[in-house]
Order: sequence, then C-alpha cells, then structure tokens
Amino acid sequence: MSTDKSRTSRGIEITDDVIEKLVEEAEAGYDPAVLKNRGGRPMLGSAPASVMAVRLDPGLRSAVEAQAEADGTTASDIIRRAIRAYVHVA
Repeated sequence: MSTDKSRTSRGIEITDDVIEKLVEEAEAGYDPAVLKNRGGRPMLGSAPASVMAVRLDPGLRSAVEAQAEADGTTASDIIRRAIRAYVHVA
C-alpha cells in the first residue's frame, strides 16, 4: 500500500484542514499590495505579446536554432529580429 501524500511545493502535506484554511483565506480576500510578485515573462513591447504559429522547414529551423545557440539567445529572439528587419520595425 502506498503512503504517497500530496504536498505543496514547500513540502507541506495537503490535508482537509490545510484546504479549509486556504479556502477561508481566499474567501476573506487578499491585499494585492502584499502579494508576492511571481514575475513571469518580460514584456516585449508596450503591451502583452501574442503567439503566432509559424511553420519552418527542418533546414531553416536547424539554422535558426544554431544561430540562437551561437548568439546565446533564443530561436524566438532570432525570428523576432529577422521579422523586424524585414518589415522595418524597430
């Protein structure tokens, strides 16, 4: 028989009592000023970015990934820079 228990990221066992306490806290509301900023992805411009799917042939994808590795950046950054240069947007 397994004694595997669900735990939080800090290792606290999730029991009915823990859940009830969390529900009470949530229902009471949270002060946004004291909530921890978890960060997230940095903004790429003045507004949240959107995702656009693009199909690349295997050779082009390999070249983009190799260039990103050589530049110490990401494939997404390489693609964004190439598009900006092509459409003349800073």
